[in-house]
Amino acid sequence: MADFEGAGDLSANELRYLAIDRSIINDPAVQAEWASKRLIWVPDENNGFATASVKGEKGDQVEVQVEETGRRFMVHRDDIQKMNPPKFNKVEDMAELTCLNEASVLHNLKDRYYSGLIYTYSGLFCVVVNPYKRLPIYTEKVVELYKGKKRHEVPPHVYAIADSAYRCMLQDREDQSILCTGESGAGKTENTKKVIQYLAFVAASSRQTRSSVSAVPNITAPSSTFTWGELENQLLQANPILEAFGNAKTIKNDNSSRFGKFIRINFDSSGYISGANIETYLLEKSRAVRQAEGERAFHIFYQFMSGASAQQRKEF
Repeated sequence: MADFEGAGDLSANELRYLAIDRSIINDPAVQAEWASKRLIWVPDENNGFATASVKGEKGDQVEVQVEETGRRFMVHRDDIQKMNPPKFNKVEDMAELTCLNEASVLHNLKDRYYSGLIYTYSGLFCVVVNPYKRLPIYTEKVVELYKGKKRHEVPPHVYAIADSAYRCMLQDREDQSILCTGESGAGKTENTKKVIQYLAFVAASSRQTRSSVSAVPNITAPSSTFTWGELENQLLQANPILEAFGNAKTIKNDNSSRFGKFIRINFDSSGYISGANIETYLLEKSRAVRQAEGERAFHIFYQFMSGASAQQRKEF
């Protein structure tokens, strides 16, 4: 079972995508087996790296046996990367790894991803692997779990990053920044929306007169009486408009942002949202008249035609 505070308030379906039972990983028998085999990482053409055991050494050459296939071969000592003990499997912060190398980082991200854990810390950064499906980890109960908690007290999540920035702003009285970066389809737009949703939830300006959060995409609370103020609604509803005019389908991503944006949210001295503005730049204007094969123009053109009558389509 997950051992962090507030885990009891979440459903089993929510917990499985947030944390794992560390007692299963810290099995002494598994640790002993790992130590006896002298396991390492060796280069692999198909998977990047493969698990292998050391069978012998001759100068700078090391004889290894791949665990999965049993194949033996010689490899240069410099091409070998050390493997972490099993107790570090699916570790939440990769800065804690004893052997911090490329193979170990990729293995940890892959291992957590296959277990349904898409968020992993790497020091100050939060690495997110796009699951390409909706997960039940953005509900109101999950938001409540991360409110006011220190990062190490709860599992990795974009909400923890947002809450840390919000609390630092209140305590230090200094501006805070969150940068979402990655290749096309990595999840920058979706995680940016999650940050905005979290801040709108914890810093709502009218806490006495709010309606249901179920109106906000991906935040559901069937029995909640929580309501948003006008500013929060405007901030949340700006995204669909921006995406309609600035997003398009590409080969890699069905909802790719074809522009950059800088979102500035202003707070009053009490920590409530007092205003916001969104600056856009570098819009891919050429997409309006020319698209690569298999790609489309901006969403707004298709949305406009979908809602137009037969007469309007004929006119346009």
